[in-house]
Amino acid sequence: MKTKLTVVLCVLVFGILLIGCEEKVEALEVKVDLINEDFPDAKQEVLETFGAIAQSIKDKDLDKLISFHAYGPKFTEFKNGEPRNGDVANEAHERNVFGSVTEVVKFDAKDLQIAVYGEVANLTFHSDFHLMFGEDLVVVNDQITLLFVRTDAGWKMVHEHHAPLNLG
Repeated sequence: MKTKLTVVLCVLVFGILLIGCEEKVEALEVKVDLINEDFPDAKQEVLETFGAIAQSIKDKDLDKLISFHAYGPKFTEFKNGEPRNGDVANEAHERNVFGSVTEVVKFDAKDLQIAVYGEVANLTFHSDFHLMFGEDLVVVNDQITLLFVRTDAGWKMVHEHHAPLNLG
């Protein structure tokens, strides 16, 4: 009995000493400068995503085009000075417009800039799109902003903004 009591006391004392002597280790917090950090790997991923979006339009692969959107209640779009719309209206518009394109004559993104802020990226450019709708050529010169969020399935658009570009 005396041996068991000694063992129990030794375990208790050892436990108290162990807890009392435990060093407090603080996790090192690494601060990332979201404003000034360049995030070159993420920029390249966003650029490749944008290239795949353009290719889906040229290939007339509407399902692929739609797959680059993160449709849901947070999705928004501004275009042509109209009130903001959401995911349902955007998908219908994308399918209607790009489904009607008979030929992509030119699909240039001028003054392209990608700014990555960690898990969010902002891609801006001036469009110089020449699209055939049957016999009609439509030239689209807009200021375009595409807002992307990194997801498990890659970079997805959560916002689009299109406004006419003043070339004069």
